[in-house]
Amino acid sequence: MIRHRAWPIAVGLVAASVVAACTSRAHLEPAAHSVAPTSTSSTAPCEVTTGVLPTWAQGGFHPPTQSMPYVLGTSGDIIAILFGQPLRSPPRPDRNNKILWVSRVPLQYRGNDALKIEARLNGSDLTATRSVGGSPGPSIIDLPAAGCWSLTLSWAGHQDRMSIPYYPR
Repeated sequence: MIRHRAWPIAVGLVAASVVAACTSRAHLEPAAHSVAPTSTSSTAPCEVTTGVLPTWAQGGFHPPTQSMPYVLGTSGDIIAILFGQPLRSPPRPDRNNKILWVSRVPLQYRGNDALKIEARLNGSDLTATRSVGGSPGPSIIDLPAAGCWSLTLSWAGHQDRMSIPYYPR
């Protein structure tokens, strides 16, 4: 009987080890519905949701219903899964601003175009552009200042928007 109770714990420990190994220096920090600097953008609130990912974004996660910090695009076509939560500017020397981008658009319609990111710091004229090669996927996205960043994301003829908070180091 005791063996049966230990099995779920062992499976959970193995899953946690796999997630930790996959994130390299980008450690997960608990973030229960973290809210960042106020968004002045009308496109998306500047907040991170921590919870179960949408079904279409759960591939590769074990268990698929584990809680993760993420930001969903306003059209629902892309999700930013934040392994570096909270994201920092400037980045901390011991942890990356790691984001896994997952597209809802079926693979056959995505192509290999880079994910292009046009970022604007809300309430300022500060902008930045970034690119993730080979379509949405894993990335390290550093932005030049702390605050709420409104992103326009373009890939393979698709576009979506979201706002992501970056905190001061």
